[in-house]
Amino acid sequence: MSLKDKPIIQESSSEKVAKFLEKNALHKKDFAEMIGVTLSYVYNLIDNTIPFSSRGTTLERIATVMEILPEEFEEYKIPQEPVLIDDSVEFFKDVMREKKMNTVSFLKAFPRKKRIDIVDMLRGAMPIPIDFKELSMIAKVLDLSRDEIYTMWEKRMKQVLETNGMNIYANAALVNSMFECAKKFIHLDKD
Repeated sequence: MSLKDKPIIQESSSEKVAKFLEKNALHKKDFAEMIGVTLSYVYNLIDNTIPFSSRGTTLERIATVMEILPEEFEEYKIPQEPVLIDDSVEFFKDVMREKKMNTVSFLKAFPRKKRIDIVDMLRGAMPIPIDFKELSMIAKVLDLSRDEIYTMWEKRMKQVLETNGMNIYANAALVNSMFECAKKFIHLDKD
């Protein structure tokens, strides 16, 4: 029997998840927290006692944690909403690749309650946080400097100001003054 004649056996979504958890020694409870579902839901998904999720958000979170495309799940339907492509998030992913850090290891470095936000950021559903302490937490995990993270934060803050109706160019003096104060507050000033 040649390779062409062998039947293609599609691995079920439940089997994919079960194998991933086993391969990565990832506890079902940790996985549930990372994807925003209950522990019993994960057990039911893996045991095939309920149909595998067809909810786009859940499948995208599962795929993000597993580092695969959501389209690899037969239940996934491509959403109509645009995915946010954030240069800062792409930079974080590049740093993770350079450091050979997989998504599970990255997520485990954060407090349990923060993990789902990080998953949503990585999958393009949320931008980077505007909270500097949260960004600093990401920087610490990826071993980035305060200067690198500050640049991302300033760009994100400008987006927030513009989105909420501020003309940052007409208010350049005010905006620049705010960011100079921020630099001093977080000790980036070189004076």
